[in-house]
Parts: sequence; C-alpha cells; structure tokens
Amino acid sequence: MSTEIPVLEILPELPASRVLNALRAAFTELAEGKAAQPPQTVTLLPGGGDVIAYQAVQGDAYGVKVSPYLPQPGGKAVVTAWTLLLSTRTGRPLLLCDAGALTVERTAATSVLAVDELARPDAATLAVIGSGPVARAHLRYARAVRDFTSVRMYSPSLTASATPEDTAAVPEGVTVTGSAEEAVAGADVVLLCTSAARPVIDVTGLRPGAVVTSISTNAPRAHEIDPRALAAVDVYGDHRPTVTTTAGEMTIAAEQGLWSAADLRGDLPELLTGACPAPTGDRPVFFRSVGLGIEDVAIARLLLAR
Repeated sequence: MSTEIPVLEILPELPASRVLNALRAAFTELAEGKAAQPPQTVTLLPGGGDVIAYQAVQGDAYGVKVSPYLPQPGGKAVVTAWTLLLSTRTGRPLLLCDAGALTVERTAATSVLAVDELARPDAATLAVIGSGPVARAHLRYARAVRDFTSVRMYSPSLTASATPEDTAAVPEGVTVTGSAEEAVAGADVVLLCTSAARPVIDVTGLRPGAVVTSISTNAPRAHEIDPRALAAVDVYGDHRPTVTTTAGEMTIAAEQGLWSAADLRGDLPELLTGACPAPTGDRPVFFRSVGLGIEDVAIARLLLAR
C-alpha cells in the first residue's frame, strides 16, 4: 500500500460559498458535540519566538496546524504555517498543506460568517481597514453574503506615497479614503484586517447595529480596538472558551475590571444554533476571532475532497 500523501504548497481556488458552508457546518457540529476544539497551545522557543499549535477533530479527521513565529536578528520575523490532516479511523496521514494561504481564507471566511449572522440583512455600506491579502479576502467573502452598494478601504500603504503596485491591488468598485475615520463613517459593516497591536478605529463612534470584525496578529496582546470600548458594544467571538482567554482587548479589559468573559453575548457555535441572544440593535456589535483548529480542519477537508 502506498504511503504517499497529498502535499499542497499552493492552495487551489475554492468558491466562497463552499468555504462558508464548510465553516458553517463545522461550527454547528461543534455546538452539537460532534466535533472537538481543544485550546490552542503556545510553545515558547529558547532565545525568542514561539510555535502555536491549533488542533481540532471533525468527522473522521484530526487536524493540527503548527505556526512558528521566528524572530530574525535585524530583520523581519519568519512566520510559516503547516496543516496536517490524519484519519481517526486508520491513524494514517491524509494531507499536508502549506497553511499560509489556507489561514488567509479561513480567517476571512470566519469573520464573514459572523457578519452574515450579526449584520442587518440590508447592510449596504462596507469599510475595510487594511489592503493586503487578508483584507482582500475579507472583501471577497463579504460580497458573497451582502449586496454592498458602497465599499471603502483605508490603509497607510494607499496614501499619497502609494506605489503603482499598491493602487493596482485595490479591488474593483472600492473607494480608497484618506483616513480610517473617513472609511468607517456611517458604515454598516467594518472589517479590521491589520497587523496592528494598538487600536485603529474608535468603535464606539459607529452607528447602532454596525458590525465590526477583528482578527489576531502575532504581536503580544494585540488589539485593533480600545479594550475600554468593550463595555459599550455587543461583544461576540469565534469560540467562547478560547477567545475570552486569548484576545488582547478582552484579557486587558478583564484585568482592568472593565469587562468579563461573562459579558460575551455569544460565539459562532451559539449564533448558528440560536443558543445566544441576537444583537440589541441599539449599539455597535464587535466580533473577535483568534483563529481555531476547527477552521483549518474544515478547509483542509475541502482540499482533500478535491
């Protein structure tokens, strides 16, 4: 019997609808106890850096993504990611995948799955903060769940010093603004897609019912909004046990007595099964994701099926 397994170093294109449906099924199975999501683990490396392991079980597959963060003397840190899928029936490896592109897709799709559950059906104005691959992926998925008539984007790389390559990467139908404040003014949905370790917008100044999503970065205790703002918004996360102990703004706010894990209104498994309250509608909504193994496994299974 052959011992060869598929090794993917380039991610094939996957339709947004298929990715969103795969994640919707995975989080629903997690709510029903048909999937397992252990906490992520961080191994600190002697001399600096770390390796984060994201594990999960869905169906007859166990998956683990390992993501090293390797600081380099006088240069940019090396960040890689690899996902391994194993059969829980035979114990044999099924797939090894360079998870760089996979992480971009599952991060964006998870944010937008939350948008689909939390945003008003008639949401028409979208703001994207960031312009890199993660931001463009967020925009692609967002357009799959709402018919946005106005899309604005802000990134420092798209200011007056932008190169022709920077401006050429701006998706069609997107208006570039001169500031984050201009981009988010009056927006129904705001997608924060930065590597910032400090707040990039004032979430409390958004219109009632506006949905803001935020992602993780490698910076310690990174947060794209002010931790003090959590008390003034409806807060949701990707997975309750993980996000409340990992997300920078949540841990900081909890330490300062400004917010607690009990204030989290719901997570994706609960939203998808109706086990948590909907947004109040009278203040902004904040959704925070930290990245989960179940997301990696769901998309790796899609890749395996191809």
